[in-house]
Amino acid sequence: MVWWHWLSVIGSLAVTGPLGVAIVFWLVAGKSWRLTAIWLALFGAGMALVVITKMAFVGWGIGVQSVDFAGFSGHAMRAAAVYPVAGFLITRSSPLWARQLGTLAGVVLAVLISISRVYVQAHSSSEAITGCLLGLVVAAAFIRYASGEGHLALSRVLVVLCVPILLLAPHAEPIPAEMWITKAALFLSGRDHPFTRAMWRAPRPQLR
Repeated sequence: MVWWHWLSVIGSLAVTGPLGVAIVFWLVAGKSWRLTAIWLALFGAGMALVVITKMAFVGWGIGVQSVDFAGFSGHAMRAAAVYPVAGFLITRSSPLWARQLGTLAGVVLAVLISISRVYVQAHSSSEAITGCLLGLVVAAAFIRYASGEGHLALSRVLVVLCVPILLLAPHAEPIPAEMWITKAALFLSGRDHPFTRAMWRAPRPQLR
């Protein structure tokens, strides 16, 4: 359980958020303006979809009860978007096999983080799987664009930016993203209390 908890932590917003920003800094430092815009757009779109689906459930009860889906897993999405891209960029100036290995390592880590969200009972399997797939689409799209660019230097700089984040961020205070989403959903929907999974399972009144 400790192993799964640690994996869950490194998929948290406190870790993957700064890593996403580190990628932006690395791209800006290399004057890769086009790739910077593409990364921001793709990662931002992925984050937006996570927030929208979670708000839809909390505020309006919109989800898929049959598969216990109440919104994309943010941990899974961010991990699947950030870690493969970081692995690709760190090995960008290396031989093809090294780039493929770096990217694959990021994918494997993201999948393990997604599985951990089910083991720590934070998400259903459907939410973890779809969140992971969404993040992998973000990563694949960025890597496809980045593969067509010329030589990208500064790989060591990205390592320098990422290592402190991985070491220090897990010890930081958790970011209350879920609370912010809940408050926003309640404000927009006008509800006094959030919709919960228990309401799915509650017996419905009989019509007479």
